[in-house]
Amino acid sequence: MRRVWRWFPVLLCLAVSSCSFPNSPSSTNSKIIINRGSDTLVNLALAWAEAYAVVDPTVSISVSGGGSGVGLTSLIQGTTDIANASRAISGEELAEAQKNGVSPNEFIVARDAIAVIIHPANPVDQLTLQQVSDIFTGKINNWAEVGGEDRPIVRVSREVNSGTHVYFLEAVIRLGRKDDPAIFSTDTLLLPSSEVITSEVSQNPNAIGYDGLGYVTDAVKILRLSTADAGPFVAPSKETALDGTYPVSRDLYMYTNGEPAGAIQEYLNWILSAQAQEIVGQKGFVPIG
Repeated sequence: MRRVWRWFPVLLCLAVSSCSFPNSPSSTNSKIIINRGSDTLVNLALAWAEAYAVVDPTVSISVSGGGSGVGLTSLIQGTTDIANASRAISGEELAEAQKNGVSPNEFIVARDAIAVIIHPANPVDQLTLQQVSDIFTGKINNWAEVGGEDRPIVRVSREVNSGTHVYFLEAVIRLGRKDDPAIFSTDTLLLPSSEVITSEVSQNPNAIGYDGLGYVTDAVKILRLSTADAGPFVAPSKETALDGTYPVSRDLYMYTNGEPAGAIQEYLNWILSAQAQEIVGQKGFVPIG
C-alpha cells in the first residue's frame, strides 16, 4: 500500500483542570486525566473535555489522537488513563495487556456509521458490500464496472493503526468472514486522518474512501449500500445506524485499566449522561441509550 505523508496525524491536547487516579499514569498527585487514541473519537473527546471543564473545574483532561491502536497500546503500556477506540480491543491486545498486568475495561460511549464516499461528480449512487469489497481488494478497478464512467478507481483508506481501517477491513473487505485473508489492494492510498480522506475524495473525481459519519461533509457524495444485489440500498444516518438497517455501523469505545475510580469514574459516568450524549449528536455521531 502506498503511504502518503501530506498531513501529519492529529495531536490535540486540552488541559482543563485536575484529577487523581491511583495506579494510573496520572498519579494521586497529578492533575490530569490522560485520554489517548482513536482519531475518529478525538474531536468528540475534545468537546467532552471542554464541556466537562464547566461541570468539574477541578479536573484536567489531556486529549490526543494517533489512532485506536496507539490508544490501546498506551493503555497496555500504562501511559494513558483512558484509551479511545473505534473498534473493540483485539484478542492479541488482550493477551498483551494480561502479560503486562493490565485488565482492559470496556465502555461503549457512542455509535457511528461508516460512510463510503466518492467525488460529487461521480454518477454512481449505490453499491453492494461485495462491490465495495471487490473495489478495495483490486478486483474492480474501473468505475465503468459498477455503472460509472470509464475512469480508473483511486482507493483511499486510513492507515493501519486506525480502528476505522481495521473495522472496514473486517466488516466490509472481508464481509465479516474471520477466516477470509482478503486485504486492501497494494495501491491503496493510506492517509493519516479522517479529515484528509474527505479532502482527498472531494478533490479527486476517481477516488473512493470511507469515513466516520461525523467527518463527512457536503464536499463528498455518500453512497447507499446493500448487503444484497436486490437491495435495499440504505444511506448512513443516525437513524439507520440505530435501527440496524445501514450495514456498516459500529460502536465507539473507551477503555480503562480495570474498574475506574475517583475522577476517572466520575468523568466516564458523565460521558454516559444525557448532557454528554447530546454532544455526541452535535458532533455527527449516534448517541447511545
